[in-house]
Amino acid sequence: MAPFRMSICGIEELAGHSEAGVSHVLSILDPEWPVPEAFGTFGEHARLELRFHDIIDDRHGTIAPQRQHVADLLAFASGLAGEPSSSAHLLVHCHAGVSRSTASMALILAQAMPAAPAEYIFDEVLRIRPQSWPNLRIVELGDERLGRRGELVAAAAGVYRTQLDRRAYFADLMRAGGRGREIDAALG
Repeated sequence: MAPFRMSICGIEELAGHSEAGVSHVLSILDPEWPVPEAFGTFGEHARLELRFHDIIDDRHGTIAPQRQHVADLLAFASGLAGEPSSSAHLLVHCHAGVSRSTASMALILAQAMPAAPAEYIFDEVLRIRPQSWPNLRIVELGDERLGRRGELVAAAAGVYRTQLDRRAYFADLMRAGGRGREIDAALG
């Protein structure tokens, strides 16, 4: 079990979390996207806003996740350790609550539970957000930073395999969107 409550959602679902007693929000947005209005209905909470695109390789005209983004989200989440477990509730959101947010939550869990196997961490993320497809670049950067020696990357590939077993058509969609490395990881 994680040492704090956790939620993952997309922008359209934020309003539904305003009464959930969220103590910390990790908000991951595209660089040009406005701050979601739903935060005006949330009570007091600590919030970190990161801005980068949901891509896994550098592309002209976009901002890919960077080492500093991962360092910032892990530093932010380390503040949860000082909260009483009864009041600590982390909400991580991105646009759809599928890729950037689930990868970030996996890293936060790996940091909070360093002895937990990577498969357990990603099973927990899938339990919270069954449609998870964690952003591989974020996982790679976090795996490196946390010294997990590829364990988190391998477990993310297991999530991709699970999702492809459920929806084989994702392979073509992800390749078309420039995320073929994730499909290769699932099939490799």
